[in-house]
Formats: sequence, C-alpha cells, structure tokens
Amino acid sequence: MRSSTALAFAVSAALVAGTALGLAPAAQAAGTAATLRFVDIAGDGGTVLKANVVTPAGADASARHPVIVLPTSWAMPQVEYLAQAQKLADSGYVVVSYNSRGFWQSGGEIETAGPKDIADASLVIDWALANTPADPAKVGMAGVSYGAGISLLAAAHDKRIKAVAALSGWADLIDSIYSGRTQHLQAAALLGGAGYLTGRPGPELKEILGDFLSSNLDKEDEMIAWGRQRSAATYLDALNTNRPAVMLGNAWGDTIFPPNQFASFYEKLSGPKRLEFRPGDHATAEATGLLGLPNDTWTSTRRWFDHYLKGADNGVDREQPVQLKPRSDAGYEGYADWKSVNANQRKFALTGSEHLWANVDSGANGGLVMLSNLLDQFFQAPPTASIPLLPRAFAAVWQSERYGEPQRVRGTARLHTTVTPTASSGTFVAYLYDVGPLGVGKLVTNAPYTFHDRTPGKSFGVDLDLFSTAYDVPAGHRLALVVDTVDPLYIEHNPTGAQLTFSSPAADPSYVSVPLRAE
Repeated sequence: MRSSTALAFAVSAALVAGTALGLAPAAQAAGTAATLRFVDIAGDGGTVLKANVVTPAGADASARHPVIVLPTSWAMPQVEYLAQAQKLADSGYVVVSYNSRGFWQSGGEIETAGPKDIADASLVIDWALANTPADPAKVGMAGVSYGAGISLLAAAHDKRIKAVAALSGWADLIDSIYSGRTQHLQAAALLGGAGYLTGRPGPELKEILGDFLSSNLDKEDEMIAWGRQRSAATYLDALNTNRPAVMLGNAWGDTIFPPNQFASFYEKLSGPKRLEFRPGDHATAEATGLLGLPNDTWTSTRRWFDHYLKGADNGVDREQPVQLKPRSDAGYEGYADWKSVNANQRKFALTGSEHLWANVDSGANGGLVMLSNLLDQFFQAPPTASIPLLPRAFAAVWQSERYGEPQRVRGTARLHTTVTPTASSGTFVAYLYDVGPLGVGKLVTNAPYTFHDRTPGKSFGVDLDLFSTAYDVPAGHRLALVVDTVDPLYIEHNPTGAQLTFSSPAADPSYVSVPLRAE
C-alpha cells in the first residue's frame, strides 16, 4: 500500500507539472485569438469553483455561440484543457472549464462525482448562459477521466446538455475498480493518493477508500451502493429520455476504467452515439491533445460537437459508430455496433485438471498501472512471461494449436471453467497470452475473479469476461490461457495454504472463447 501510494503521488505530480508547463504557451497565445479570463463560479451550496472561460475573438452579446463545459480530471488543475479550449474557441465555441470541487483552489471536499458535483455542473451551465454569449439550445459537456464521469452524470440530470464527449471515463464505477468482485489495488491507491496530494477528501470518501482497501466485506453493500449512485449506468433511462449525443472514448489497456464497462453502456444507449477504443492506458490516448499536439481523440471530439451543436454536415453521423484502433500499426476499423465486434467467436478447450497452490506469484501478471500499457501504446511492448518456465505448482497453463494464419482478436474473450476451492474465499487472475515460437508470451488481456462464502471442496462454475482488446496474433503463434492467484494490480483473498483446482467436467467442458475479426 505504501509503495502504491508513493506511485500515485509521483504520477500525479508529473501529470500536473507537465500539463501546467505544456499549456503555458497555449494560454499566452489565447490572448491573440480568443479571450481568456479566470473567474469564480458559485457551485452547490455557494462553494467557489475556480474556472476559466475562453470566448471566440470578437464575440459579444449580439450573437450566441454553442458552449462546452469541461470539468477537470481527478487531481488536475484548471489549466488542464486550455490548449483544447483555445482550438474550440477559435472555431466558434464558448468554453468554460472549472476545477471540480475539493481539488486545488476550488472549495469544498472531494465528492467523487456525487450529487453536489452533478449540481455544480448545472450551476456552471447557468453561469455560462448568464455571463457569456452562450446559446442555451447548444450546450455540450466533455472531459477526461473524472470530467468524463461527471459529464455523463450531468447529462442524465440536465436536459439542456445536448452533446457529450466522455474520454477515458467510467459509466459503471463498480465494474471499473471492483470487477470480478476484486479490488483493483493499484488503481484505487493511485486515485486515493492523488486525491490526498491535490485535494481534500471528505469523510465519506475516506471511509469508503479505507473499507475498500482493507477488504471490509461487512461494508461491501454500502460501497456498492455508493458506487452505483456515481455511475451513469444507473441513470440510463434518464439519459435515453434526454437523448444527448454521446461519444465515448477509452484505451484498451485502461487500468483505472477498463473498456468493458464503456462498451456495455454504449450498447444500451438509444440516442446518437459513438464508441472509440485505442491503444494506451488511462488518459494516455488524450494526453498529447491536452498539450495542444495533433490527437485523434480530440479531433473526433471536435467533429462530434461540430455536428451535434453547430449542425455541421461533416459525416460523423454517417460513419460506422464503433471505431477501433488495434494495438499495432494498423488503422481504424469501423463496426455497426459492439455486438458485431464480438460476433465471430472461436473456442479452444481447457482440457484436464490443474491444481494450484495459492499466495505465490507465478510471474504472470498484468504489469503496472499507468506504465505497462503506455509502453504497449508507443512501443507495442506489453508485459511478457516465459510460458514454459512458469511454475506449474502456482500457474495453470493451457495452449491452443499453433495458428497457420494471423488471428485478429477483437472484443471480449470469455473464460468458462469449473473451480474447486479448499477455502471459502479466494482470488485468481486469468491471462491470455500470444505465445511465439520461443515460448515468450505477450499479454493480450487479463481479468481477476474473487469468490466468498463458497463451500470448501465443492465445485462451482465460473464465467469471466477478460478485458476487451484488439490484438493481432501473428501466424505461427498460439494463444495460451494462464491462471494464477497473485497479481500486484489486485487485492487477493486467498487464505494461507489455500489451493484451487480447475477442471473440465464432461457435462460442462471448460474453454476460452476468443472473438476474432471476420475477414
């Protein structure tokens, strides 16, 4: 826990420093084209929200402009979006960015996208309509990470919001950091550490974070209810009634908010929508755009708002709405919907029985939060493991046949197996590897699974969705499914001396179902 918190502090400080330094020239340049001013906005209960407003050059009360509201990311200062705000203002938008309550110079305590944060977003819109040449019929919201979550929640509660771009965000907070009923340790520690470093966590957040990291199962129902209140998926009916145009963007390797929950949410939206997945980790797909550099995510965001707020006929509504960039040099692929991505499933059997001793890391793991998938994004260098050398007492291994043709994995692989524990609680992590001729496996995807209150010695079935991805397995390689019980990314619940057996009963065979792109 101590090392994870230190990592959180270091990463947060680096992001803040890099953003502040990188955007200083952009803020200065804004004066030559658009008007930048720093303001205080009264949020819920009168809490002061520090904000900045960028208006188009020459804008006055004689004409109205579409307005975009940008809540800052978790732990980020209010200059975060200045480079993009400049670009948006230069193309005719009023842009209001504000520091979320509890962070930096804004007042209040961190609410973690709670009711006060949702109220704040509406009050910022009120302020923009009253104090800028903003058009009340053309209101949009966008943000990265925390700002994305707040934007989606606000759109469910405020009918004035006509378009949303949620980037590297969450729709289901529980499915993000508690997937498979497993605490995502490094993700929670990073968020918690950054919150303490740059803001003021309130008593509720401190209690929730403490119970979460200490595995207090007596408070599990309360933690889940807390997370549900802060999840846009909970308010899906309201969103579908309001029908804002929603664009969702995320990275395949997002270790804070994995892509599965966004894909599931996307399928349930009934209004105009778009889903984009790219290589990277949390917010790394948007990072260069925050520094004012060319960036696919922000280009898509501007096109989205241009069409749904300005009425531009730019074709974004006629394109395939699901756009995927594989973890390779390949270009974007378009799909009609997320179901089409997963339509072509290929199974390989997990035969025989594998017996594991728990509590020992086999060497297979998902890497480090904010680092491993960043290396994959820029160098196509995911975490690796020597599959033949994995100790079989602590890792179960099954391999497919060697493929004669490239296998283009697209979507969500699923593990189906039967588990027999020696203890009532336990955790295992499943990894899918691309294995080359020398036995070196490159991580394709992974996911954790935790159980409680099981009868020792009694078998039970497990269906586990691995984190969605887009990965090309070269010809001559094979896939391997590895299962072990320890991974630094997650909190594990295996009692000392616990053992797990994975079997494949004749009446219910075990397998991995891998989604492949239909050629």
